[in-house]
Amino acid sequence: MAMEVGFLGLGIMGKAMTINLLHHGFKVTVWNRTLSKCDELVKLGASIGETPAAVAKKCKIIIAMLSDPSAALSVVFDKDGVLEQIVHGKGYIDMSTVDADTSLKISEAITSKGGHFLEAPVSGSKKPAEDGQLVILAAGEKALYEEAIPAFNVLGKKSFFLGQVGNGAKMKLVVNMIMGSMMNAFSEGLVLAGESGLDPYTLLDVLDLGGIANPMFKLKGPTMIQNSYSPAFPLKHQQKDMRLALALADENAVSMPVAAAANEAFKKARSMELGDLDFSAVYETVKVLQHPS
Repeated sequence: MAMEVGFLGLGIMGKAMTINLLHHGFKVTVWNRTLSKCDELVKLGASIGETPAAVAKKCKIIIAMLSDPSAALSVVFDKDGVLEQIVHGKGYIDMSTVDADTSLKISEAITSKGGHFLEAPVSGSKKPAEDGQLVILAAGEKALYEEAIPAFNVLGKKSFFLGQVGNGAKMKLVVNMIMGSMMNAFSEGLVLAGESGLDPYTLLDVLDLGGIANPMFKLKGPTMIQNSYSPAFPLKHQQKDMRLALALADENAVSMPVAAAANEAFKKARSMELGDLDFSAVYETVKVLQHPS
């Protein structure tokens, strides 16, 4: 019998993840703040829930993939939110990237009504989501984690269970902080190569053969050189994650000067109205310093 799940949030990631579940025989009931975004999924076999509460009433396991902490809190606590229909035995899995405090707040609310909670943010953007190659960073109720493994095996290439609620959120913020800092160093390298009279494509080849070779440079480099920033992971969300990671550093008295500088670059990019483009568009902030208008 096909596993039935609810899915809240059909952005770049949520849509790709839902399509994968449908293609693998899951029954999925979807909700999105803009309901018209559900239409394409309905053609693939999904049902529509008019509200988060309606999805929670129908499904035993509900997955959320939302843009930020405020959206994650909203679908749980607002009128017609998930919390209205959480009863004993239902499971709520939040795969959004949020801070640990947000996860804990949602967890306490869900468990106080007899539900089970799992935070499960993912490492990976649009292409890994489409290919079912995400890395899932779960924490919370171990029994719900085990129940969700069939879905996680469709959505990701590996799942980690990290213990208590908050650990998944923290791990995701650390990963994205490193990624954002690397993207800034990579952007500076591309500009420096170009300004020095070097071929940036040759730089990509050299990087790919060395000790710092990685898929991000290989994937993003050519499109950055072509000034193409179709959003796989929107820059505004990367900056949000940098901000949350820096707040985590504050709590733990960890000095992060590199990440702080990277965050400033992403904020500059947002001020240049690049927030809806891919996070690699931070490259433009380095270019503009060399050739200010």
